[in-house]
Amino acid sequence: MTITHRQAIIDIGSNSIRLVVFGGPPRAPAVLFNEKLMAGLGRGVVTSGSLDPEAVEFALTGLTRFAAIVELLAPIPVRAVATAAVREAADGKTFLSRVRALGLPAELLSGDDEALASGYGVISGAPDADGVVADMGGGSLELVRISGGEVHQRTSLPLGAMRVAEIRARGPGKLRKRLRTLLGRLDWASDAAGKPLYVVGGSWRALARVHMHLHDWPLPVLGNYAFPASDARDLKAAVRAMGSAELLNIRGVKANRVLQLDDASALLAGLAAELAPSRIVVSSQGLREGLLYQSLDAGTRKLDPLIEGVRHAVGTQQIPQATEALLEWSAPAFRGEPAGASRLRHASWLLAETGWASNPDFRVIEGEELALHGNWIGVDAGGRAQMAMALHVGLGGDPLNPPDLVKQLASPDEIARATSWGHAYRLARRLSGNNARALAALPLRRDAEGGLVLGLPKRFAALADSAVRKRFAELALSLGLAGRTENLP
Repeated sequence: MTITHRQAIIDIGSNSIRLVVFGGPPRAPAVLFNEKLMAGLGRGVVTSGSLDPEAVEFALTGLTRFAAIVELLAPIPVRAVATAAVREAADGKTFLSRVRALGLPAELLSGDDEALASGYGVISGAPDADGVVADMGGGSLELVRISGGEVHQRTSLPLGAMRVAEIRARGPGKLRKRLRTLLGRLDWASDAAGKPLYVVGGSWRALARVHMHLHDWPLPVLGNYAFPASDARDLKAAVRAMGSAELLNIRGVKANRVLQLDDASALLAGLAAELAPSRIVVSSQGLREGLLYQSLDAGTRKLDPLIEGVRHAVGTQQIPQATEALLEWSAPAFRGEPAGASRLRHASWLLAETGWASNPDFRVIEGEELALHGNWIGVDAGGRAQMAMALHVGLGGDPLNPPDLVKQLASPDEIARATSWGHAYRLARRLSGNNARALAALPLRRDAEGGLVLGLPKRFAALADSAVRKRFAELALSLGLAGRTENLP
């Protein structure tokens, strides 16, 4: 994979400090390096109004290392941003000066800036998102109304993990009362009713792992994982009942998050009760990705992150424009396809072009795994399953025997649709010698009755051997259409 557009972001949060180096395409940035230190800068802010002295020295030691790494990577763009703890601390400016002395271009984000970046972070991975973003950090909670690919109303509330713990320590019901008071000041908070609540932040990602565990969810991919908002209350009770030891045994739940899960679950349950969203959706994109997205021009923002990410991952293994040619040729077959399906088909066929690099005995398995577990942006579990089914069939798997994981994640109609994508890919490969651009000479169309017609010019009649005719019949049957070939001059 060619690495391009490298840039680094240092996120100085209330709980943790993280250096992330991004590469890949601007619209689907890939993480090349990711290092975190749990500094806990915000611990002292809650109790004394100043940064914790020990945490400051620990943070500066780690940031000195980060500065050295960034220097080794030069020249690449670098942003170092500080959020709630530094923003609220009496000695925040002094700390920032010490960070800048390390050679890092440290800047302080306002609460509005932080909320804006969080909102755009979710949009970067889910362009059609319509609801409210809730980004829980150590010191603050950002709530952001998003729709139509834009950030609208937003606010930053003093309800980060550390503050929630302090509020709850005052007694039962104190958090809910505080939450109701703060939300009551937001005339737009009711917009969340009946819409998704998109959650961002390490504590809530860990909480989602607990939900996956409780519900035996088969795909351990957090991005776009969703569950009914009504589950939030039961999740809170389950976290309390399980205790730290049992929580630590859950896959993906790290020790540094376990102690925050009780407070995180209490806040999520409170938000679900007060805002009445339809479901909780976990976003793998947040403030850092939002900062990157804000720097993009309008044309780049409009690109599909799934297609851009897959195209970049496939890299030199694909024939330039071959998949686009296949999409154009096959358009008559998939006329009337549901909204959103064509992008999954597009991504599937891009991934299928890597099949030649796999051992033939494992080609189908590797295609399925790449679709299901690849680090893709902008696709949920059902979409991954459809891509996997298309690759299963397209790379030679039994269309009547879907993988077990696919059957768990996708509906029968989705599996049937993806099966037809696989049949189309197999037909095109056989028909054109795996040269999709040659398909223009072998037109596919619908006739007056809606049937599928494959045109074969006289000079290419030999292409229609028994295997091609069989694959064409399988495609037509999978689409519920009559199929026939047509001799052309």
